[in-house]
Amino acid sequence: MPKLKSLSGDELIDIFSRFGFEIISQKGSHVKLRRVLRKGIRETLTIPRHKELDKGTLRAIFRQALKYIPEGDLKAYFYTE
Repeated sequence: MPKLKSLSGDELIDIFSRFGFEIISQKGSHVKLRRVLRKGIRETLTIPRHKELDKGTLRAIFRQALKYIPEGDLKAYFYTE
């Protein structure tokens, strides 16, 4: 069974930037990422910019990101084989 990797907020920002997300704002330690699709649809993710994120937080971000990115494309960044 794959294990969840230990990731930081900055690593997640790098991962999501590969999928076209850009930083639009930051309030405290939380960064808001957004990408705008051709039809004007805005997709937004919020990432805590911590040195290491809790496993539950990582799972929640992964599930939230699955609304916008196919699981097959995203899973390798979050889970080990």
